[in-house]
Amino acid sequence: MTVDESQSSLLLKRPVNIKAIVTPRWKEEVQQQLQGQINQIDAQLQQLDLQGQRAIAEIQKQSLKPPSSQVAQQVENIQLQVNQKKSELLEQKNQQLQQLQQVQMLELDQEVNQGQIESFFRVSPGDNLVRKMQVEILLRDGVVEEIRGDV
Repeated sequence: MTVDESQSSLLLKRPVNIKAIVTPRWKEEVQQQLQGQINQIDAQLQQLDLQGQRAIAEIQKQSLKPPSSQVAQQVENIQLQVNQKKSELLEQKNQQLQQLQQVQMLELDQEVNQGQIESFFRVSPGDNLVRKMQVEILLRDGVVEEIRGDV
């Protein structure tokens, strides 16, 4: 049995860039999503404060009067942990606020990257692999408007 070289091909996987066209609806959805994340971080910050205060109050309640140096060290450790976690959350919040500001400044009909997905494709002798790897999908309000590249 002979193999016909013209019929041989490989199934490969490639990243496909997803781009979105900035529309009023897209901006509104992204801003709502970012604002929701910011609100969630604010709630985590409040809860963190409460948990820290409760833990410190519990240690102080169970300690001798006047508090020992061990109790003071425990309180200090809790405060350090709370402050470290607060710093992480505030950094996340700052990043979300920067993204929100960037989204607000985008012009309508501008194309922005939304991420990547993977797709499979066939490659055969004679195909231009570089061109087949450069595929992107353009969305307008979630609907595929264009598929660019050598599918």
